[in-house]
Amino acid sequence: MRIESIYRLGVKELWGLVRDPMLLVLIIYAFTVSIYTASNSTPETLNRAAISIVDEDQSPISSRIITAFYPPYFVVPRIIPFSEVDPRMDAGLDTFALDIPPNFQRDVLAGRSPAIQLNIDATRISQAFTGGGYVQSIVSGEVNEFVNRHRGSDPVLVDLALRARFNPQLDKGWFGSINNVISSITMLSIILTGAALIREREHGTIEHLLVMPITPVEIMLSKIWSMGLVVVLAAVFSLLFIVQGLLRVPIEGSFTLFVIGTILDVFAMTCMGIFLATIAGSMPQFGLLLMLVLIPLQMLSGGTTPRESMPEVIQTIMLAAPNTHFVILSQAVLFRGAGLSVVWPQLAALFAIGAIFFYFALTRFRQFLR
Repeated sequence: MRIESIYRLGVKELWGLVRDPMLLVLIIYAFTVSIYTASNSTPETLNRAAISIVDEDQSPISSRIITAFYPPYFVVPRIIPFSEVDPRMDAGLDTFALDIPPNFQRDVLAGRSPAIQLNIDATRISQAFTGGGYVQSIVSGEVNEFVNRHRGSDPVLVDLALRARFNPQLDKGWFGSINNVISSITMLSIILTGAALIREREHGTIEHLLVMPITPVEIMLSKIWSMGLVVVLAAVFSLLFIVQGLLRVPIEGSFTLFVIGTILDVFAMTCMGIFLATIAGSMPQFGLLLMLVLIPLQMLSGGTTPRESMPEVIQTIMLAAPNTHFVILSQAVLFRGAGLSVVWPQLAALFAIGAIFFYFALTRFRQFLR
C-alpha cells in the first residue's frame, strides 16, 4: 500500500465532487440552511394555535374566558355558532373549539360543577398534546378567580428551586441546531462515499482503476479520506459560523475532542457507504437502499428521542450503530462540556465499530471489483 497512490486517488475524488453541482448544493444546504431552520422551527411549542369559541351562556364569566386566550399561544378566538363547530374542524380551520354551555355561570355559582366541551383536532399532534393542558389551565384559572372575586394564587407550601443546567434559558434552538449538525454528518458521510463509488461505475472509470498498479485497499482508503475530509470541514465550518456565529449557541466542551469523535464516526459511516454502494446497482437503487438504512439510524440513535424511552431491545441493537455512540459523545461534549475521562468509552466504541465496518466493506469491495 502506497501513501502517494492513496493521496492522488483522493485528490481525484475531490475534483469529481467539485464537478458534481447537486452534491455540492446538498453539502452547503445540509450544513447551513438546514441547521438554521432546525434551530428556529417550533414543533413542540404551542404558537398561535387556532381556536374558536361557542358562547351559549353570554355571561360575564364566559366573557372572561374568551378574553383569556391571546397571542402568542393562541390567535384571537373566533366566536362562532354551535352549527359551525364540525364544519370548521373538518376543514382544518380550528385546532381547538370550546363550547361554553347555557347557564354556565349560574351552575358555577350554585356549585353544580358544570362541564365545558373542548374539541381538539388531534391530527395536529404537537399542538393537540400541549394545547389541551393550556386550555384547561386557562379556563380553570378564570373560573376560580371569578368565584373567589380576586386574582391571586394559593400560597405555595414548597418552593421548587429550578436549576436548568447546560441550557439555562431552555432554548430549544440550542438542541435543534447541534442535533441537526450531528444528523448531517451521518447522512453525508454515507451519501458522498456511496455516490463516489457509483459514479466510478456509471462513468466507466472503475475499469481504468483496475488496470492500474493499485490495490482495492488504496482505492477504498482514497474515497474514505477525501469524502471524510469534506464532511469534517463542513461540520467544523457549520459549528463555528452557523451554530456559534449566526445562532449564538455556546459550545461548552473541547472542540478538538468533538473533531476527534467526528473523524471516527465519519470513518465508520464512509465504510458503510461503500458497503451499500457495492450492493446497489445504480444511483436510484442506492437512494432507495439509503432510505432503509438512514432513517432507522437517525430515528433510533438517541438524537431525536432519548434512548432511555425506547424498548430495551432497540437500545441493545442500536449499540452496533456508530452514530448512536457519536450522538452520546457529541451531546456530552458540546452541551455538557464533558472531557476525555467521560467520553472515552464512546471513542473506543467508534474505533472498534469503524474497524469492523472497514473489514466488511473491504471484503465486499474486493468481490465487487472481480
